[in-house]
Amino acid sequence: MSDCPFVNEARWLAQEAHAGQVDKAGRPYIEHVARVAVAVEGDDQAEAVAWLHDVLEDCPAYAHSVLLFPPIIAEAVADLSRTPDRGDAFYYWNIRQNSLALKVKLADIADNSDEARLALLDPATADRLRTKYAKARAALGSA
Repeated sequence: MSDCPFVNEARWLAQEAHAGQVDKAGRPYIEHVARVAVAVEGDDQAEAVAWLHDVLEDCPAYAHSVLLFPPIIAEAVADLSRTPDRGDAFYYWNIRQNSLALKVKLADIADNSDEARLALLDPATADRLRTKYAKARAALGSA
């Protein structure tokens, strides 16, 4: 666990923003966010981005708080956030241009596509997600 102030602030914000949310398997959503943060531990900027990586997309009421982080962190979080005006090609291209966002996105995909996690889902959903994450890895140049 980092003692970096902005990592601790990111962790707190993520816990607050994702409170009460659950993933597709019914588990607390913050568990996923925490695993992504652990996957990039040792890089304070990446760890802060990992804690925040789904806040803008899933918890827009907290967007103003994300903008208070150092610009390199806020920009990476923004790059990781899907918006209706950006298609998949631009979304993945943009992530490839930001090494911090790319590092966190690859950790995010690794966690989301973990077979132990997918085994908790119905077979059709698990297969759909395997395909989705394989395409994402390919789009990021990490197939």
